[in-house]
Amino acid sequence: MPAVSTNDLKNGMTVAIDEGLFNVVEFQHVKPGKGGAFVRTKLKNARTGAVIDRTFRADEKLERAMIDKREMQYLYNDGTDYVFMDNQTYDQLNVSTESLGDTAGFLVASANAILQMYGDEIVGVELPAAVELTVTETEPGMQGDRVSGARKPATLETGLVVQVPLFVNVGDRLRVDTRSGEYITRA
Repeated sequence: MPAVSTNDLKNGMTVAIDEGLFNVVEFQHVKPGKGGAFVRTKLKNARTGAVIDRTFRADEKLERAMIDKREMQYLYNDGTDYVFMDNQTYDQLNVSTESLGDTAGFLVASANAILQMYGDEIVGVELPAAVELTVTETEPGMQGDRVSGARKPATLETGLVVQVPLFVNVGDRLRVDTRSGEYITRA
C-alpha cells in the first residue's frame, strides 16, 4: 500500500493505522509559534462507524488504504447470506448480514448498491438516499383518530419497522430515508 504524508491528507481519504481502517472526516494543520507543526484529525472507523480524534506530527507517514467501490445489484437472500451480482463482471458475491449492518433492511430484489471493498472485506455499503418499500403489516387507522403528528409502527417488506402517520395502510408503498430509517412520504 502507498504511504501518504499527514500534510497530504484530504477529507474522505481512507488510511490504515494500528487501530484499523479509518476515513478522514476532517483535518487541521496546526503550526504553533513554539515547537513543531502537527495535524489534528477526526477519523471515522470504516468498519464500526466510531469516530476518534487523533493528532499526528507534520509529515508523518500513514498507510493509505485503497477502497474499491463496486456497483452491484442485490439478487436475493439465501437464508444466511445476501447474494449480489457485480454489474461489470456478472460475478455473484455472497455477503453476510453482519457485513451489511443496518443497510440490510433497505434492500429489495434488483436494487443497486455500491459496495466498498478493502481486499475481499466489505467495509461499507452506499445506498440511494431513499428507497420505496411496501407496507406488509400495520394497525388500521381509526376513524376520527386525527391527532396531529400521531404515529404508528409499520412493518415493511424487508422486515424493517418504521413509524408512519395514521393514514398509512397495508399495501401502501412508502419512501423511506436510508440514512435515518425514517418515513418520508407515500409513493
